[in-house]
Amino acid sequence: MSIPAVEDSWGRIDAWLLRHAPVSHALLRPPAMPADIRAAERALGVRFHSDLVASLSCHDGVELQPGAPVLTHYGPLSCVADIVKSTSFLRGISADVPDDDTLDEDDEDYDELATYWHHDWLLITLGVGWQSSDGLFLSCHPGRNWGRLGRYFDEDTPSFTGWASLRHALADLADALESGRPFNGRTPLAYEGALLWEDETTTVPDPVSPLALAAESAEPEPEPPTPAEPVSVPVGRSNGAYLAMVRHRTPPPPPPNQPDVVFAEHLTPAELLRRLGAIPDTVRPRTRARTRQAADSTWAAYRPMVRAGSVGGWAYATQEGGAAQFTRPEVLGRVSADTRAVALTRRGPEVQVTVAEDGVPGPEGGRHVLSPREGGGDSWPGSTAAYARFLAELEGEFGITYRPDDDTDAELTSALLLPVLEDVDQAAGQYVGMVRDFDLAALIERTPPARRRTAMAAQLGRLAAETRFDVYDEVSDALARTARGETVDLTPDSLLDLRIRTLTTEAWAARQRVSGQRARRDDNDPVTQSDFSAWALRVEAARALREFVHAGAPAAAATILSRRMSAHWRTELAADLEG
Repeated sequence: MSIPAVEDSWGRIDAWLLRHAPVSHALLRPPAMPADIRAAERALGVRFHSDLVASLSCHDGVELQPGAPVLTHYGPLSCVADIVKSTSFLRGISADVPDDDTLDEDDEDYDELATYWHHDWLLITLGVGWQSSDGLFLSCHPGRNWGRLGRYFDEDTPSFTGWASLRHALADLADALESGRPFNGRTPLAYEGALLWEDETTTVPDPVSPLALAAESAEPEPEPPTPAEPVSVPVGRSNGAYLAMVRHRTPPPPPPNQPDVVFAEHLTPAELLRRLGAIPDTVRPRTRARTRQAADSTWAAYRPMVRAGSVGGWAYATQEGGAAQFTRPEVLGRVSADTRAVALTRRGPEVQVTVAEDGVPGPEGGRHVLSPREGGGDSWPGSTAAYARFLAELEGEFGITYRPDDDTDAELTSALLLPVLEDVDQAAGQYVGMVRDFDLAALIERTPPARRRTAMAAQLGRLAAETRFDVYDEVSDALARTARGETVDLTPDSLLDLRIRTLTTEAWAARQRVSGQRARRDDNDPVTQSDFSAWALRVEAARALREFVHAGAPAAAATILSRRMSAHWRTELAADLEG
């Protein structure tokens, strides 16, 4: 298939911009003077490729102002002066970068890309920051890559694009503008007279569920302890017979038993577990060893695991696996409702005590110790001492007498947790001005509250449909109520709250599995990066719903619009605002 000439492609681009994006068209510069092009060639000591000369003869780049036409994330086309400036700048940096051992250019295995910046490359666009640090380069080096386009980023290795020439790239650009199809992965749009580029994204409709996979596994049963095997060591010889001494290997000392623990006054262990988010089907008595074994298994699916008991007038829970919970303010808020709670946590060198009463941190709400690392079996002996000191202080201040080793072998009630959600930031989106080059602040200021709420409710529904967050009955009901302006029940432990917590747990478990695959270089896990992305998108849609319900439409607007997956969300928003 023949590729149109540069001049023909620019004619089509001009016509589309003039009709659909006149603001951007007006920022195209007039043709470059032939004398200026020749002067640039002399200044750089490079003969410009004919495609570049033809393009500059149509437009000498663009005016660097808002609304200027850009080649997606490669930025605006440069004028002759900026080509000289950018190329000279990158040559200067390259001169300070030591070259790797490269082949001679006459060698058949010579690699033009094996350099920081080749002398015969011209940077012909200014990248995402409209600076000379990244963009498209055109190779003017004689040989098989003559006229080829490449991508350059200052923190990455340069590489060639799929475009064989600037002529191919401009032809693709003209086709994309006329058809509305993606160009370099992004969709062209005309909005308020300017050319914009948007990502049109999709998601896995039915992502693999890590929690469903976990449900197919059984909780591991404890294994009986294996007796230590004696080791026979020959030590001498007598009358042809060996004398042997039997000795046992001494295992290394175990790490200090210093679990994260939270105490709640006047609560039962069962009520404390409920407030922490215990999953009913997982509640059963377990020893500490069995709890930790279960927490490390596939059955747990990376969910937190706790055991609960009582000391005096306090219920307590220790965390034995999963992401830390007891330092989270929303967790302490639930635990301390109508009572008071004390959390003692340790993470490596840091030990912390946090006190809360009826959901509010006390005047001495937080004390912590950060100790330096030292050698020996205990890397942070200062933290070990601080943990013991804090336990003694809890006994003196609150009458809490707790020794971590006392309940090691006891079968305490334990469970996996469905973690409680983070509190909604009531000021979410309050100071957001621009979202995806859209002036959200101006929209909020000029739109009457009722219309603004109706439009954002419609946008929330579109986001939920795109991410398939709306496939759950409790979610679809909440969205319908939101659209009608009715109250939505998002109280703790409501059906909608439990659904969102479950989705959040799915996303967390998927993330951990994908990270583990990379570490193990295992490609056989049924949970993929696409599955994790799908769960994460649903969680973002859920966050937008919670912000809408708890903080209002203006607070949720930034989350909703930033997560919309359709490239045409601006047009849809305009229609929603019109009602």
